[in-house]
Amino acid sequence: MNHSSQDTGSGGIYEDGKLYVVDSINDLNKLSLYPAGSQHLFPLEEKIPVLGTNSGSGSRSLYFVGLLIMLIVSLVLVSFVIFLIIQTGNKMDDVSRRLTAEGKDIDDLKKINNMIVKRLNQLD
Repeated sequence: MNHSSQDTGSGGIYEDGKLYVVDSINDLNKLSLYPAGSQHLFPLEEKIPVLGTNSGSGSRSLYFVGLLIMLIVSLVLVSFVIFLIIQTGNKMDDVSRRLTAEGKDIDDLKKINNMIVKRLNQLD
C-alpha cells in the first residue's frame, strides 16, 4: 500500500487502532485454533502502546530543556547588562575627571588673561 504524507496525521492513530484490533482478533483465532501455541503469542498489553507515557515525558523533558535554555539566555543577558553598566560608570568617571581638570585649566587661563589685561592697562 502507498501512504501519502497526509495519512500520517490524526488518521494514523485511527489506523493504528484498527491494526491492534485486527491483531487481537488474530490472536483470539490462534488461541481457539492452536491452544498449545498460545504461549508464543504476545500479550495484548505489549501490542498496545500506553498513551501519554512516552509523549508526556517527552514533552515534559522538552519543556524543561526549553526552560533551561531560556534561563541560561536570560543569565547571559543580565550579565551583559551588568557589564555595560560597569563600563558606562567607568567612562562617566573618566569624563567627570577630565571636566574637572579642564575646568581648573580654564580657571587658570582666566587668571592669566586677567593678569595680562591688567598689565596691558598699566602700560597704556
